[in-house]
Amino acid sequence: MDLNVLWFILVTVLFIGFFFLEGFDYGVGILLPVIGKTDTERRMIINTIGPFWDGNEVWMLTAGGALFAAFPNWYATLFSGFYLALFLILAALIVRGVAFEFRSKDENPTWRKCWDRMIFAGSLIPALLWGVAMTNLIRGVPIDDKMEYVGTFWDLLSPYTLVGGLAGLLVFALHGAIFLSLKIEGELAERSRKTALGLFIIAVPVFILLIVLSYSQTDIFTKLGAGLIFCGAAVALLLAYWFLRSGKSGLAFVFNGLTIVFSTLAIFWGLFPRVMVSSLNPAWSLTIYNASSSSYTLKIMTIAALILVPVVLLYQGWTYWVFRQRVNAKHLEY
Repeated sequence: MDLNVLWFILVTVLFIGFFFLEGFDYGVGILLPVIGKTDTERRMIINTIGPFWDGNEVWMLTAGGALFAAFPNWYATLFSGFYLALFLILAALIVRGVAFEFRSKDENPTWRKCWDRMIFAGSLIPALLWGVAMTNLIRGVPIDDKMEYVGTFWDLLSPYTLVGGLAGLLVFALHGAIFLSLKIEGELAERSRKTALGLFIIAVPVFILLIVLSYSQTDIFTKLGAGLIFCGAAVALLLAYWFLRSGKSGLAFVFNGLTIVFSTLAIFWGLFPRVMVSSLNPAWSLTIYNASSSSYTLKIMTIAALILVPVVLLYQGWTYWVFRQRVNAKHLEY
């Protein structure tokens, strides 16, 4: 395996980790005004992700850093072409982070409701736009022979990519609802479970529609492995619903997480060895070779990753272990 392939795999793993971990953060934020009926309940909901959300966002920063260092042409084309969408994601995440810190600074109900709305918006916008961005990668965007994006923001919006955005939003919301049923005590846990069951009614047909459109509008199914994994994501989503109805929330969380993992893996598998598809001319697509750094750079990065990545994984695993207990009213901090 050459280093270009290795770093493509590592970038894929980073995005999978980011979507899996940050997915339930987004879901919790989206469902905050739906599940939390009182200020105390909303504070309990926020506390479920309080120790984790900023660490989970580091996966996004690491993925962006890996793109910049290993595939600079991919980074440049992606961030210039998707500039407005990525700016909106960044702005939403900044607002959400500020809201987590500021909502408890004043007991005025209007103040807290305002910041709760910011948490909702700061979670919903990234969840939607990441789905739009990922489906654009596999559908293709206007890239010329100089590896430059020559379209506009509106070229990123199509029926297919909007379905992708909606599917991502719903699956993340499900991830958050099931996470809450595991991490919170009392009536809120059951309310979260019922909310998740209701979301499945919408999420399943939307996700199946996404697979159908992917078959007709992309070449993802020309690679048997990618197509099978994408279908496997739909099966995992159905199993998550079945386990949740059976009262097995832990297994439901695992299989809903597998939906996220399989979907992301299918997109990157369908891309390989490309990293961005040109809708103008397939020959102008960016690949792991024409978009990469030098072999020496990749070699140095590989050594650094082998040393540092295990440390980061151990630390984050330790964090989840320390804060593994369910949240109740005694744990309020926000």
